[in-house]
Amino acid sequence: MSKNIVVPELGESVVEATVIRWIKNEGEAVSMGETLVELETEKANFEVAAEAAGVLEKIVKNADEDVVIGDVLGTINENGTASAEVSTEPVQTETAAEPEPEQAQPKPAEQIDVDVKVTPVAKKIIEQSGLNAYDISGTGPNGKITKEDVEDHIKSVSTAASEKPRAPEPAAKPAPSAPSTSVVIPEPESDGREERVRMSARRRTIARRMLEAQADAAILTTFNEVDMGPVMEVRKRRKDSFAEKHGVKLGFSSFFVKAVIGALKDFPAVNAEIQDDYIVYKHYYDIGMAIGAEGGLVVPVLRDCDRMTFADIERTIIEYVGKANNNTLSLQELRGGTFTITNGGVFGSLLSTPILNPPQVGILGLHKIEERPVAVNGEVVIRPMMYTALSYDHRIVDGKEAVQFLVKIKELIEDPEVLLLEG
Repeated sequence: MSKNIVVPELGESVVEATVIRWIKNEGEAVSMGETLVELETEKANFEVAAEAAGVLEKIVKNADEDVVIGDVLGTINENGTASAEVSTEPVQTETAAEPEPEQAQPKPAEQIDVDVKVTPVAKKIIEQSGLNAYDISGTGPNGKITKEDVEDHIKSVSTAASEKPRAPEPAAKPAPSAPSTSVVIPEPESDGREERVRMSARRRTIARRMLEAQADAAILTTFNEVDMGPVMEVRKRRKDSFAEKHGVKLGFSSFFVKAVIGALKDFPAVNAEIQDDYIVYKHYYDIGMAIGAEGGLVVPVLRDCDRMTFADIERTIIEYVGKANNNTLSLQELRGGTFTITNGGVFGSLLSTPILNPPQVGILGLHKIEERPVAVNGEVVIRPMMYTALSYDHRIVDGKEAVQFLVKIKELIEDPEVLLLEG
C-alpha cells in the first residue's frame, strides 16, 4: 500500500516552497517520523517527516522544484522492502570482459538518481548529450551535479578534443560527425562575465512582498536625528555590571525597542493595521527585528516587548541572530509582528527609507552613529548623532502623528532616565 508524502501547512501566509534536497533516496527504508525532504519557504527552512514506516517508493518533486501546500512530493510503500542497490558497490564481471575506460558506456538514465546525486536540469542535459554522469564532478550540496557542472564538463571535453593532435585516419573511413551534433548545449556560451543564478524561494518572496508593499500602501518617510551621547554614557557606566549580572552585553537595540513601545503607546495608529474598511488597533507590542541573513532578510519577532527587560531583549536578539545565521529560525519566531525596527547602521548606512513589512503600517530605520557639529545652547559642539527614519502608511497614519512619533523616540533616547522610569 502506497502513502503520499504531501507538502504540509507551512505557516501563516506561507503557501509555496522550493525543494532543497531529499534526505532519503528511492528504495531506502524509512521510519515513522524520520525526516525525508527539506523545503525552503520565504521565512525559514522546513523539514517534512514520514507519516508512515516503509520504503521511499518514488520521488515526485526533485530538488529546485517549486511546490505548494498539498502537492505530492513522493510516495512511501508501507509494505515494501529496501532495495539492495541503494548502498551496495557495483558488481564486477569477469576481468577479461571488462571494457577499457574509454569504452565505458553511459549509465542508464533511470539509475543516475540512485547512484549519483544530480539536479533535474542536469540530468536532462546528461541524457540528451549521451554523457556518463560518473565522469562529471559535482559542486552542489553533498556533491550534487548541477547544470553548471555539466556545461563545464562539456566545455572541458570540447577543449581537450580541439587541443589533442589528430591521428591519421584510413582513407576509406568515413569522416566523424561534428561535435555539435552529439553534444547538446542548452544555452549560448558565455565569456564568463555574467552568471545566471536561480533566485531562492526566500529571495523571490522578498522581491514580491516589497513590490506588494509599495503597490498596496501609501508609504511616506519622515526623518529626525538623535543625540546618542546620553545612551552611550549610560552604557559606559553600566556595561560591566550589566554583563556580569545578566551574562549579555548592553547594546543600543534594547533602548530603541523600549523607546518604540513608549511612542506606540502615545500613537496607537502606528501599531495598527488595515483590514478591509476597518482599522485594527493592537494593544500588545510584538516588535520585529530585521536581520540580514545569508539567504535574505528575516524578521523574527520579540513577543510582548512591554513585558521584557533590557536583558531579555538583548538576549533574545542575540539568539535570533545566531539562528538566522544557522537558518534554524522557526515559523513561530517569524510569524506576526505589529511594528518593525531595521538597523542599517551596522552596515554603515547613514540614511535610508525603509519599506513597510505588510500588514504593518510603520517601520523604524536606525543608522550609523557619526560625530557631527551641532548647536547646543548657542554653541557648536561635536556630538554622536544618529539619523532615524519612520516609514508609515499614510492611509491611517497622518504626517503629524508620524513626526510626533519620531520626536517621542528622540526624547526618550536623549533622556534615558525618562525611558527607564516609563518602563
